[in-house]
Amino acid sequence: QLYLVESGGDLVQPGGSLRLSCAASGVTLDYYAIGWFRQAPGKEREGLSCIDNSDGSTIYADSVKGRFTIARDNAKNTVYLQMDSLKLEDTADYYCAAGEVPIGMNGCLFGYDLNYWGQGTPVTVSA
Repeated sequence: QLYLVESGGDLVQPGGSLRLSCAASGVTLDYYAIGWFRQAPGKEREGLSCIDNSDGSTIYADSVKGRFTIARDNAKNTVYLQMDSLKLEDTADYYCAAGEVPIGMNGCLFGYDLNYWGQGTPVTVSA
């Protein structure tokens, strides 16, 4: 059984940076795709970025492209989301999710075939 735990959420000022972590236990992530998602109050869940750990391919939503970077550390069985140039509208609960490859990266952004989800970590961007 794969378990995911997010961490790194915090209160940050606009323009600031945060790095979120998605630590996995129970199963190695080598043959999983991992996605980062967020959900703000009253809004639908939004896919932000995905990485295919089997080949390193990545995809980003237009809303975060150029500001957020997804990265993996296979030795730590962890996937990160580096968030730079944060905006007020980035305030949300952030979640990671995983599914066994093969998973198309476009589908990953919609959460398709991602069967394992973490509990989320809150990010607040405020002056």
